[in-house]
Amino acid sequence: MIEKTLEKIILNAISIVATQKQAAKLAASQIDKYMFKIIVKRHDEELLEVQRKKYLYVSAMLHSVKRNIGKGYVSKNVIKGLTKVLVENLFMHKVENRAYACKKYKEQHGELPPNFIVLSPTQRCNLQCLNCYASSNSNTTPTLPYSIVEKIINDVRELGIRFITVSGGEPFMYKSEGKTILDIFEKYNDMFFLVYTNGTLITPEIAEKLAKCGNVTPAISVEGYEKETDQRRGKGTYKKILSAFKNLRKAGVIFGISVTATKKNLDILFSEEFYDFFFETQGASHMWQFQLMPIGRGKSTFDLMVDPINRVKLYRMWERMLKEKKYCLADFWNSGVLTDGCIAYGKDGGYIYIDWNGNIMPCVFIPYYVDNIFNLYKNGKTLLDVLSTDFMKKGREWQNNYGFNNRKKPKNWLMPCSIRDHYEFFRKSILPKDAKGENKEAQEILSDDTYFNTLCNYDKELESLTNKIWEDEYLKIG
Repeated sequence: MIEKTLEKIILNAISIVATQKQAAKLAASQIDKYMFKIIVKRHDEELLEVQRKKYLYVSAMLHSVKRNIGKGYVSKNVIKGLTKVLVENLFMHKVENRAYACKKYKEQHGELPPNFIVLSPTQRCNLQCLNCYASSNSNTTPTLPYSIVEKIINDVRELGIRFITVSGGEPFMYKSEGKTILDIFEKYNDMFFLVYTNGTLITPEIAEKLAKCGNVTPAISVEGYEKETDQRRGKGTYKKILSAFKNLRKAGVIFGISVTATKKNLDILFSEEFYDFFFETQGASHMWQFQLMPIGRGKSTFDLMVDPINRVKLYRMWERMLKEKKYCLADFWNSGVLTDGCIAYGKDGGYIYIDWNGNIMPCVFIPYYVDNIFNLYKNGKTLLDVLSTDFMKKGREWQNNYGFNNRKKPKNWLMPCSIRDHYEFFRKSILPKDAKGENKEAQEILSDDTYFNTLCNYDKELESLTNKIWEDEYLKIG
């Protein structure tokens, strides 16, 4: 009864934030108190500072959206979709079959299923960005048939999953069987989609269609400002991105930013003005930072990697932007405390990744696979069967031992990634011998001693820098 009352309070408050500007501040405060109560106060078996970070992130999400509602950048239909699909279904777990599906899955497998998937339906792209993890180009265009995309989504719906991240390639170039990515959004209108895009194809017409769907938020890639973005993504790209922002603001679509952190743009990412520009001036509601992973075209770019010292500085910047500015910023991998460590391998709260060839991988940044969706369907299986494979199970076993099963005293979640932060262990204890590289470069580095030693040395240095932070600022607080 108390839970239902609190849910009613928060939904009413969201409605007020969305429609009544004068009362929005009070309503947002009401939601904040509710979130602090359910995230921090009710989790005695979790580390206090971990839960505080989670609260700060969710609170920043609320305030970032509230800012843009106040500026008139969010349409009523998008607010409706955000409330119904995202808040009720995801945060309040109101999907009718989710509880039953999870219970049944746990009875069969002894653990809970993932919360979402990442799907790259096409490798096709209109840009050729340097160091692209997808190695995308216009000459290589494998694309999943629309009928297969439908089957994948229907598989995850069986578990009550209502959130999908779409990546690429460029998602807005997806076309199959006379269908586009917009047809997916329209058909599955009770699901919410986060779409990573270069933004150059978001015309006024596309923005209006996204607003009509009401269940999509684009995350548009930038590298900094015009110089940095055009240098990596091609001349004129930045101006097209600014036009996309304008189109989305006018249509009332909530959007965000995706930025790859490298040594070349660190000075910008350490500048408060960068975040002010995109959140305040351009109207972004969320930002995702991804540190360059030297896989794919990144193989020969170790000199662009963010070194351990600067990774820690980015972690401190993330903390400050959440607490002081209430900007909804997540840093992959510095924000591992938000997800109780690594979110790969289809763990509870995590995901699996399916690419344009149908290869099923533990994570976007783990470019190795054993299973393929076409083979699974050919053999009468479903996507869910891949969760029981050795590759996925070994990854989840590591996650559990690393702290997911002991969240009162986990190991260092400032180093949450199995492949990026624990490369030696990943290679020796998680990656199966029969795993194949997603591309030629990923396969080649398995026999590259320089690659192996460089990442192992990186991890050792990072461990020496973050262990004390983890001990003093997380474990000692309890």
